[in-house]
Amino acid sequence: MRNFSPLFVGKYGGADKKTKFKASIDRIKKLTRKIEEFSPDMAISFCSPEAARISFGLGIKHVGFSDTPHADAVMRLTVPLIQKLLAPQIIPKNEFAKYGINKKNIIQYNALDAAVTIKRNTDQNKPLPFKVNKMKNILIRIEEEEAAYASKSNKIIPIIKQIISEHGDENIVILGRYSKQIQSLKKKFGAKAKIIKMSFDGKHLLNHTDIFIGSRGTMTAESALSGIPTISYNAVPNIVEKFLVRKKLIKREIDPKKIVNIIQKNTKPTNNLHKKRAKQFVDQMEDPIQKLIEVIRE
Repeated sequence: MRNFSPLFVGKYGGADKKTKFKASIDRIKKLTRKIEEFSPDMAISFCSPEAARISFGLGIKHVGFSDTPHADAVMRLTVPLIQKLLAPQIIPKNEFAKYGINKKNIIQYNALDAAVTIKRNTDQNKPLPFKVNKMKNILIRIEEEEAAYASKSNKIIPIIKQIISEHGDENIVILGRYSKQIQSLKKKFGAKAKIIKMSFDGKHLLNHTDIFIGSRGTMTAESALSGIPTISYNAVPNIVEKFLVRKKLIKREIDPKKIVNIIQKNTKPTNNLHKKRAKQFVDQMEDPIQKLIEVIRE
């Protein structure tokens, strides 16, 4: 999608703690060989436990990004070992300092990470799962199930049932995360909604979305900052989502009937208002990449 040629080393361990641990050990072994060959002066990661352990072990400076202090396991395994941490200004330094990094080594920026991704260019000619003959494009993002901080709440299932029941004529697309999750969704809703995996450019997908229902994750923030009427069904509590709710860029709701009412009230003038408010908000933000460049130079 981005015309990159990345090198994939190791794999994700899934939901089970033991398989996560074994996959991490295997990945550290394989990555260490690659890193030793490359011999970098600095590592930059989104607080990767493997990057932190290897960088510490080989004496490589490590700069981390994070907007997820609620990811307790990852924070414990990375934050004490990195030299500098870059994070959004809206997240208090104490949220990260409690994991073992000095506050003076936390560099804040006046932006949200999602604002960076929505500003980039995207190929507008690539195919999309939406049909052109439908009234509204409703995009539903399924909650995280395999991260260490996640819990299987299944809040979204009754919400999907209600949306299909009252908006079956609309174009409903459900965006899954994992193969088993997608298979289960297809059994339940495959005849009435389109179930897809994340094989689409997120920004391109959101550009054609009329209303987004998400689980408080990254895509929920991206949708809100893109000016799309966005509903969060409160699956993974976090500071960024709470902030966007306060700014009235996200509507938090878990009641299926109330969510359907919000969808019904979503009209073109409402969309335009959302986009205007979001644009004004995003335009005030600085570029976190420039902060990173400053840290690298220091």
